[in-house]
Amino acid sequence: MISGLVQILLFQSLGELISKFALPTLPGPVIGLVLLIIWLVLRKGINPELASVADGFSQYFGLLFVPAAVGVVLFLPQLKANALAIVSALVGSVILTIATSAVVVRFFSSKPKEVDQ
Repeated sequence: MISGLVQILLFQSLGELISKFALPTLPGPVIGLVLLIIWLVLRKGINPELASVADGFSQYFGLLFVPAAVGVVLFLPQLKANALAIVSALVGSVILTIATSAVVVRFFSSKPKEVDQ
């Protein structure tokens, strides 16, 4: 279990370093997560220690949203000032997502036509 935790913290730290010195516009944990995914794809699998730690984290996943919620409350005046643009973007993205999902489902669910001979 310690090995899995060390792996997660190592990739998060690498992401923070890259964010600090090379890509300051991207959050360090996001960069670390991408690096971890690349590493797992190259290894072609997840070791049991990492899976155990990931399962433990996923049980408390809701707590990870608390800082984001605090940030939303902190910037409430800016959100109110831009409410129309935010709502428009959200509605537009939902409509676009539904339409794209419908096209993808239709594309993959269509069966090839049988040719009669």
